[in-house]
Amino acid sequence: MIGYLEGILKQLDATRALVLAGGVGYEVHISLQTYYKLEGQKSVALQIFTHVREDALSLYGFASAEEKFAFGKLISISGIGPTLAQKILSGIDAPDLAEAVTRGDVRKLSSIPGVGKKTADRIILELRDKLLLPESAREQTTPSARSSMDDDVHSALINLGYKPRDAEAALEMARKELGNDAELSALLKAALRQLTRS
Repeated sequence: MIGYLEGILKQLDATRALVLAGGVGYEVHISLQTYYKLEGQKSVALQIFTHVREDALSLYGFASAEEKFAFGKLISISGIGPTLAQKILSGIDAPDLAEAVTRGDVRKLSSIPGVGKKTADRIILELRDKLLLPESAREQTTPSARSSMDDDVHSALINLGYKPRDAEAALEMARKELGNDAELSALLKAALRQLTRS
């Protein structure tokens, strides 16, 4: 099974990328979210989901581990195949999908082309509490290495009830404000100030 692909981007359109690696051209199905990230790139690195059927082997590519994770969860739902999952992720990015599912936002999900109210209901019912990105995948999507202090502050904010994405944004702002030499308590206070601002 192919799980990762790195190579030269030979062709790109809104639904497919042709990636040349080791003299072989791999045709990879992609969402619009991934398409936007690949536009203008010459070489690419994609997380790959290999979908095997009796009559076909298809590759689905993702610019982030988060999107691949969401794709895997979507196709685990009865009635949602890879094509529909790809359409869903073209209409909403993985973090927003997780948020909509957590909030039970049927309206937002059913506004995605190809997703009716029944499908939106099923996604919410089956994926509630399942779209939190595992730690191993989250590390792959973090572009810069964080210090253990940053991890401690981030963890503390989540334990206080803040959403991971909000905690991440507040931590980033606090780090910019205080610089790299800030102590843990000062960093935590600054992040909390960011979160409590209206």
